[in-house]
This record gives sequence, C-alpha cells and structure tokens, in this order.
Amino acid sequence: MAKQDKDLSRITPRAESYPDWYQDVIREGQLAEVAGIVKGCMVIKPHGYAIWEKIQRELDDRFKATGVQNAYFPLLIPESFIKREAEHVEGFSPELAVVTIAGGEQLEEPYVIRPTSETIIGHFFAQWIQSHRDLPMLINQWANVMRWEKRTRMFLRTGEFLWQEGHTAHSTHEEAVERVIQMLNVYADFAQDFMAMPVIRGRKSETEKFAGALASYTIEAMMQDGKALQSGTSHDLGQNFGKAFDVKFQSKEGQLDYVWQTSWGVSTRLVGGLVMSHSDDNGLVIPPKLAPIQAVIVPFFRKNEAENEQVREEGKKLQATLQAEGVAAVFDDKEGQPGPKFYHYERLGVPLRFGVGPRDIANRTAEFKRRDQAEKRSVSLDGLVQLAKDELAAMQRELFSAALARREANTVRLDTWDDFKGLFDADEGKFVFAHWDGTKETEAKVKAETGATIRCIPMEGQGFEAEPGECVVTGKPSAQRVIWAKAY
Repeated sequence: MAKQDKDLSRITPRAESYPDWYQDVIREGQLAEVAGIVKGCMVIKPHGYAIWEKIQRELDDRFKATGVQNAYFPLLIPESFIKREAEHVEGFSPELAVVTIAGGEQLEEPYVIRPTSETIIGHFFAQWIQSHRDLPMLINQWANVMRWEKRTRMFLRTGEFLWQEGHTAHSTHEEAVERVIQMLNVYADFAQDFMAMPVIRGRKSETEKFAGALASYTIEAMMQDGKALQSGTSHDLGQNFGKAFDVKFQSKEGQLDYVWQTSWGVSTRLVGGLVMSHSDDNGLVIPPKLAPIQAVIVPFFRKNEAENEQVREEGKKLQATLQAEGVAAVFDDKEGQPGPKFYHYERLGVPLRFGVGPRDIANRTAEFKRRDQAEKRSVSLDGLVQLAKDELAAMQRELFSAALARREANTVRLDTWDDFKGLFDADEGKFVFAHWDGTKETEAKVKAETGATIRCIPMEGQGFEAEPGECVVTGKPSAQRVIWAKAY
C-alpha cells in the first residue's frame, strides 16, 4: 500500500509541518480540493461554501447598512481599459489572463479576465455620473476574479477566487477618505466579532499599496505560526481612475471636476484565515457564528428497537427545539456507530456535540462536548437549549481571547538590526514592532535579507501609538514604529 493511502485521513501535527497541517485540515474538513485539471484553481466543497455564504450574508448586511447597493459588471474587460491607468497595469501585468480568440475567431482587441474591476466600473461611472446630485455612488459586486498566480495555496492564493469588491465615487476627497476608513472598520469589526480573529488596522507602505491608489489601508491578522495574513483592504483611489476614464461631475457651483473614488474588498482568503486562526491537530475549529452546523446530536442505539425509537423521537425533538431558538442543529440518525460520527463532526469543526441514548433519556441527560475543549460531561436535557446558547457564546469569546493572547505573546519591540535580522533568520513567527525611516530602499533591504515586509503602519487607538525614534536598519529618524512580519 502506498504511503499516501496509509496517511490519507491523517492530519499532520502543526509542530511537524504547518503547511501540511493546513492542507490536511482543509481536506479532512471537507472545505475544498485542488482542481488539478485547471492550473492553480480549487473546487470549494459544500461545507466550505456554506462558510463563505455565512461570511457573505453578514458582510452584505453590513455594507447595505452604509448605503451600498449590489450590482454586477462583465467578467471580460477590454485590454485597452487596463492600460489606461499606468500604475494599475504595471501592478497587475504579470497576473493577467487574456482572451484572444472567441467564437473561433481572433478578437480585434483582446479581453482580460478581470483581476479587479476598477477600470470597467470607471467606464460605467463615466456614463452614470453627470452631477453632484448623482453622488455619492456606492456600488458593490460579489464576483469571481482571475490572477495567474505561480505559487498557489488553497483559499490563500489561487488563480481564481471569490470576493466582493466595493467601488464608490464622491464629490470631495474628504468624503472619499471617510468612506475608505468606514469600510476598513466594517471589515475589522466583522473579523473580530464573527471570525473571532483579532486584526490590526493600518495603512500600507507605498511599496505595498494597491496599484493605482493614493493610499491603501488593511486589516492584518496573525496566524498560529506567527505569519501575517492580509485579510481585507480599503483603497483611496484619489482621482486617478476618474481622470483615466473621464468620470466628471458638475459641482454645486457649476464647475466640472473629476470624482474621487474608493475601492475595498475581502475574499475567500478569509476561509483560510479562519482555518489558521483556530484549528488544532484534530482538524477544523469554526467560530460558532460562522459554523454551518452549530450543534450535532448523535444517537446511541441499542438492539432494542422500541428504545431506539424513543431515542429518535427525543433526538428529533431536540433538533427542532434548538433550531427554533436559532441554533443550526443536526440530528444524525443515519446508520453507523457513534464513534465514527464523532470523528466526522470533529473534523468538520462543529462547535457542539450531544450524545443521547436510552439511559440518557431515562435520566433526562445527554453527553456533551465542545469542539475546542477536551473533556466530555453530562448535561440536563431540560436545560439543553440554554446551555447550547451559552456555550456557543462562550466559545466565540474564548476563541477570540486565545487568538488575541497569542498575538500579544508573539509581538515584540526591537531596536537593533542584529536583533531584528536574528529573529527572522531563526524563522521565528513574530510581529515585530520597529522603527522605519520611511524609504523604499530600506524596505527592500529588509525584504531581501529577512523575507519580512511592512504589514502596516498602525492607525491610532489600538495600543500602537506613534512615537519618534531611529530606524532599526539605518539609524535615521523615524516618525513611528511599523509592523514587520513574514506573510502569506
């Protein structure tokens, strides 16, 4: 028997190989698989897509609460559109997939499969916007995009992925910047409240910003191995795309001016962030607010069919009661022993598990286990619904607290180049809070010699307040410390 057959259901321990562990958790959690017939792409399986749907629903409600409306724009973008904004085309050129033949004929102008939609949306904004009365224009689309990545990893970096991209147009730069920060905060609140994933909000450096933007803002999360994951971005596009696509409006004073635009987005990369933030060596762990199944009831059957029927009735009753109280519950009365079922739902990351048999019904109890805890305990059937609600809320809080404590324990302040380089040479997974002189040259040197990049220049109010000092690399003056880390 081949080694891969022997190890097919084994999850590699994190301490042995974190990358292998990540792939194993995705496989055993039935989230996705590599689409080997299509280079660099993946198939998102029903369980993985159900998590994405919950992410979509919650974010969509939050977007609409700010006045945003959903729309949809073409997948194919004329190549000339991409070339109109020079910095934009330079930034995306290596990742573009281009269509040159359609209907068996050579196209007069090739189409680019959208890597993002600033250009084509700019084209339509020019048709839809004439007056200040048309502003602000607040649009979002849920779509797929294509970026031809050479090195891929499921959810984190694939050729095709799913996302939302918001695009807005405003009459003033101040209003646009306000929208940029507003949407960044929407992402940060969602990541922390729903994903139980603490994030740092900040501005990207000039090197790391979105191609064609005046400024880019990000939320950065620390994964269990200490690497950073850029989990959402919001961009101040200035008037760059407005000028490229001639998006003008008449102001209240009767003057013609170019609109000020923003764009902002998150993607299925969030599912990868969820996996790496909370899962363990037994498989997937899902924060309750994003779990497609929040509680499973597994029956203990015996040979006595009359007793088994009582168990079925009680199990179905519990399922219905939990569902009526807003808990996504499943009663698994399919054929099979309880042990393999426990194993299956543990791998899927289901937060709560209840076991019920004839003896439990007689005693009005159930066996209970929470996914993120080792111990099992006996609980009352009569108080089971309230217990389920309380445990789901506690698990959500405790996953966030554990992730925050891990980030704090692995964030260090360094002031010398020897300490800085030594830490990254040792491949320690850390966020390093260190001074930077603000130059691209220093940033490039650090990346070349350590593999670390500036994840963000933290915004105020997060415990990373600005303090002047000396650059950790050059000793030149620095306005504030920035977050350096290796990243996905």
